[in-house]
Amino acid sequence: MAKHIDLVNGPVLPSLSRLALPIMATSLIQMAYNLTDMLWIGRLGSSAVASVGAAGMYMWLSNGLATLPKMGGQVNTGHSLGAGRTEDSASFAAAALWMTTALGLLFGICSILFADPLIVFFNLNSPQVIQDAKIYLQITCGCVLFSFLNQTFTGIFTAAGNSRNSLTATLTGLIINMVLDPVLIFGAGPFPAMGVMGAAIATIFAQFIVTTVFVIFAFRDTVVFCHVRLFRNPGKKYFLPILRIGFPTCVQNMLFTGISMMIARMVAGYGDAAVAVQKVGSQIESISWMTADGFAAAVNSFLAQNHGAGKPDRIRKGYRSAMGVVLIWGVLCTVLLIFFPEPIFRLFITEQDVIPMGVDYLVILGVSQLFMSVEITTAGAFAGLGKTLPPSLSSTILTAARIPLAWVLVQTPLGLNGIWWSITISSIFKGIVLFLWFRSFLDRELGKFTSPAGYSS
Repeated sequence: MAKHIDLVNGPVLPSLSRLALPIMATSLIQMAYNLTDMLWIGRLGSSAVASVGAAGMYMWLSNGLATLPKMGGQVNTGHSLGAGRTEDSASFAAAALWMTTALGLLFGICSILFADPLIVFFNLNSPQVIQDAKIYLQITCGCVLFSFLNQTFTGIFTAAGNSRNSLTATLTGLIINMVLDPVLIFGAGPFPAMGVMGAAIATIFAQFIVTTVFVIFAFRDTVVFCHVRLFRNPGKKYFLPILRIGFPTCVQNMLFTGISMMIARMVAGYGDAAVAVQKVGSQIESISWMTADGFAAAVNSFLAQNHGAGKPDRIRKGYRSAMGVVLIWGVLCTVLLIFFPEPIFRLFITEQDVIPMGVDYLVILGVSQLFMSVEITTAGAFAGLGKTLPPSLSSTILTAARIPLAWVLVQTPLGLNGIWWSITISSIFKGIVLFLWFRSFLDRELGKFTSPAGYSS
C-alpha cells in the first residue's frame, strides 16, 4: 500500500477509507494510551484519579491551543497540495511547526510558574489530591511541547495523504507508556514507587519518543517535508492564513475546555469522588469522540485537497460517505455505554460507593454519542473547506448553555446527574445544528463552485 494516497482522483469511498482507517486506528491507540493511564492510576484509588482529572483539564486546554497551528497548517497544506503548489505546502508546514514550538514553550512555562493558582481553581478537598494535581500539572503541561509537535506532525502528514506514519508513531508511544506506567507508578527493580508523578513521567517520556519517530519520518518524507526549510522564516504570507483558519477552532476548543472546567468546578462540589467519576467517564466516552475526531481529520484532508483541485462533486460524495461511517460508529458507541456501563466502569474504579455514580454518567452520556460524532465529523468537513467559523460559533454558544442548564438541573431531584444531562442535551443540539448548517452551506456554496479560484475560502 502506498504511503501517500491520491485524494483527488479515483473512487471516493476507497480513497477516503484508506486515509481514514489508519487515522481512526491512531485515535483508538491514543484512547488506549489514555485508558492505560486510568487503569493503573485507578488502582491508587479515586483520590489519585481526581488529582489527574483536575490537572488533566489544563492538558485538555493546551490541546485547544495546539489546534491553531495544527488545523491551520493541515488545511493550508492540503489546499496547496491539491492545487499542485508543493513549495507553498512546505512553507505552510514550516510555519505551522514554528508556531507550534512557540506556543508549546509558552504554555509549558506558564504551567510550571502558575501551578498553585491553576489547581486552586477547582476547590479540591484533600491536601494530598491538591499536591498530586500540582505535580501532575507541572510535569505533563510543563513538557507539553512534545504533545504539540505530535499533533502538528499528524496534521501535516494527514494533509499529504499519509496517515500511516501517525499510526506507527502513536503505536510506539502506546507500547512505551504501557510498559512504563506500572513500573513508575508502583515501582519495580531500581525504580521507586512514584504514584501520580510516575504516571506523568511515563506520559511525557512516551510523547518524547513519538516526537522522535515523527522527526525520523519527516526526514524520509518525499512529498512535503523534503521541501521544508525549517530554519528559514516562512514569513507572514504563510503565518497569516494559518492564523485565519486555525484561530476560530483554537478559540472554540479553549472556550469549550474553559466551560468544561467551570462544569468540573460544579462537580467538585459533590466531592472528590465525583471529580474522579467525570475523569474516568470522559476517558471511557472517548471511544466515540476520539474516533470521530480521527475520521474528521481524514474528511478534512480529503475535502481540503479536492477544494484545492476544484472538484465539488468529490466534496459532496466525500462528506456523504463519511456520514455513513460515522452514523454506524455512533450507534455502536451508544449501545455500548447504555447497555454495558457497570462492567466497563469497574475496569477503572472498584470502590462500591463510586460505581453507581459512574454508571449514571455513562448511561446519560451514552444518549448523545451519535450526535457528538456527527458534530465532530461535520466540523472537520467545514474546516477542510477553510470554513472554521461556523462550527466554532455553534460549539461555543451551545456548549456555554451547559452552565445555566446544569445550574437549573442540579436544583431538581437529579442532583449531580443534572450536570451530566446538561452535557448530553447540548451535545444533541450541537450535532443537529451543525449537520443542518453544513448541508445548507453545501447547497449554497458548491452550486457556484466552477474552479479552484471560483470558490472563496
